[in-house]
Amino acid sequence: MESRNIRKERVGIVTSNKMEKSIVVSEIKRVKHSMYGKFVLKTKKYVAHDEKNDCNIGDTVKIMETRPVSKSKCWRMIEIIERAK
Repeated sequence: MESRNIRKERVGIVTSNKMEKSIVVSEIKRVKHSMYGKFVLKTKKYVAHDEKNDCNIGDTVKIMETRPVSKSKCWRMIEIIERAK
């Protein structure tokens, strides 16, 4: 049996679900500024594949790296951690 490589996983908030079977997930990180020492919020966006189209804006989801599904999609949604209120 061949072993698969470890895939990267990210947790973020859904910011858009207007596409068919696709969502945009924003990951927010707190990074310390190198010179001033102040903590700065950095945002990174990922386009992820959502097969069942069941994510809504504001949901917290876990996504995993996968092979390219389209030009911009190389992540897929694994689970919905928390639904938006």
